[in-house]
Amino acid sequence: MAKSRLVGSYPVIGIRPTIDGRRGALDVRGSLEEQTMNMAKSAAKLFEENLKYSNGEPVQVVIADTTIGRVGESAACADKFRKAGVDITLTVTPCWCYGAETMDMDPQTIKAVWGFNGTERPGAVYLASVLATHAQKGLPAFGIYGHDVQEADDTSIPDDVKEKLLRFGRAAVAAASMRGKSYLQIGSVTMGIGGSIIDSDFIESYLGMRVESVDEVEIIRRMTEGIYDHAEFEKALKWAKETCKIGWDKNPEELQFSPEKKEEQFEFVVKMAVIIKELMNGCDNLDPAFSEEAIGHNALAAGFQGQRQWTDFYPNGDFAEAMLNTSFDWNGAREPYILATENDVLNGLGMMFMKLLTNRAQIFADVRTYWSPEAVKKATGYDLEGVAKEAGGFLHLINSGAACLDANGEAKDENGNAVMKQWWDITEEDQKAIMDNTEWCMADNGYFRGGGYSSRYETKAQMPATMIRLNLVKGLGPVLQIAEGWTVALPAEVSDKLWKRTDYTWPCTWFAPRCDGKEGPFKTAYDVMNNWGANHGAISYGHIGADLITMCSMLRIPVSMHNVPEKDIYRPAAWNAFGMDKEGADFRACKNYGPLYK
Repeated sequence: MAKSRLVGSYPVIGIRPTIDGRRGALDVRGSLEEQTMNMAKSAAKLFEENLKYSNGEPVQVVIADTTIGRVGESAACADKFRKAGVDITLTVTPCWCYGAETMDMDPQTIKAVWGFNGTERPGAVYLASVLATHAQKGLPAFGIYGHDVQEADDTSIPDDVKEKLLRFGRAAVAAASMRGKSYLQIGSVTMGIGGSIIDSDFIESYLGMRVESVDEVEIIRRMTEGIYDHAEFEKALKWAKETCKIGWDKNPEELQFSPEKKEEQFEFVVKMAVIIKELMNGCDNLDPAFSEEAIGHNALAAGFQGQRQWTDFYPNGDFAEAMLNTSFDWNGAREPYILATENDVLNGLGMMFMKLLTNRAQIFADVRTYWSPEAVKKATGYDLEGVAKEAGGFLHLINSGAACLDANGEAKDENGNAVMKQWWDITEEDQKAIMDNTEWCMADNGYFRGGGYSSRYETKAQMPATMIRLNLVKGLGPVLQIAEGWTVALPAEVSDKLWKRTDYTWPCTWFAPRCDGKEGPFKTAYDVMNNWGANHGAISYGHIGADLITMCSMLRIPVSMHNVPEKDIYRPAAWNAFGMDKEGADFRACKNYGPLYK
């Protein structure tokens, strides 16, 4: 649907139909050829019809040229897959096969095995055998086995099998899409925030990405020397002037800029957005004299330091951060970028994880305040209702910069419900509604002495949402936290009273995590806040915690806190060998196998 902005091909899924290799008078293999290959074709069709890359194109799937009964055919399949760029393999079979001969032995591929639940041949026996062999060889694989017995000629895929196949596929495509790409930090550490202290080894060893760094002065150099796409900037500026609603200036009158200075700053922040895009992914339209700058940094995600060295003197990066993270701009609907405010790389990577899983724009926010029912009642006279009441309160998610504009909930589905859409579904009507319900207020000079503009909106609708945080812990490594819940639509007068107690010119989202009232981090919203690992959170539309757990197991990142139902937890079969407590087993397995690219 759109040209990839990145150098490097998308990951391909390879299907490996394995089979009982026995011939002889009864020709066991011959009797199974059609059934085995039909399983491969059914799986390929499921992937192609339901999974998309981040640019909107259907996922590419290749099938081995023949069924795989002996090691020579395994080698032929591996050779084909290498040439096709396969990073993910699914082995399928309805029967017994010779496990160590037919298994995928490539240590770099992400693996699953689907064993058909039938009575004619022991597909389940092969599945159990080959998963044990995978574990024995240190090559973790996901096992897939249907709940109900199927007839041998049944080419359909049961719903429970579909769910696991698609969860595996989504997570594997997301994980493999990171390989060979970059995280670009523009600047460095912001105000001593640990999340912006970049750890190159983690990014290289766990994600297969590299770290690229440029100083913030590079933006000024490009502005000063005209190293940007001038036609693109003029288009962006025209669109921004016609579309962006300018809000109020909260600063004391004596500190407010003149109308001419405000106009100059608006042009500055729009130009920043254009230049940061070009820093991330290059530009084909630069003057040939700037062929080096035209290459870009092949960045799948980036972060902008901003505070304070930049923002004490120059306009802030809020416009660039908000617009790039949004699923459209002056060119219409397009794949959202990932640009973390304050160069919080850990939150930016969390946003990147969820964008790759969902193909939707992401929210960056402070996890700023817990509001109890009693505190809300005292401040506003309002008694909480719905999901906020059930959670024993809610969290205020608010930050000046990088929350995507999609999060105001003004895009609607076919039933009129608020939704954050996959970017290719964003209509011109959606774009107008989102922009009409967003203001751009002059920056708070207490925070941003250099001025600039901050986006302002309220998420006024209840939408399913998942908040995560990636943390690094010395001696332990990376861990992920997951909290599924809902955005909260408060009555306008209640929201205003609470919102005005902090910065009323920043984007505002109220969030109620799904809580169970039991002792632990999900007893109430307070306990979620009290157990959160950092000051920031990355937030995605939808309840995607199960997909995140699966993807993290592929990346060897244990999940330290989540509220995903146990029935939906799906990790490699070898994880079962590390103990009966699922979360403890996750930590032990991740430590045992270690990062993929160490």
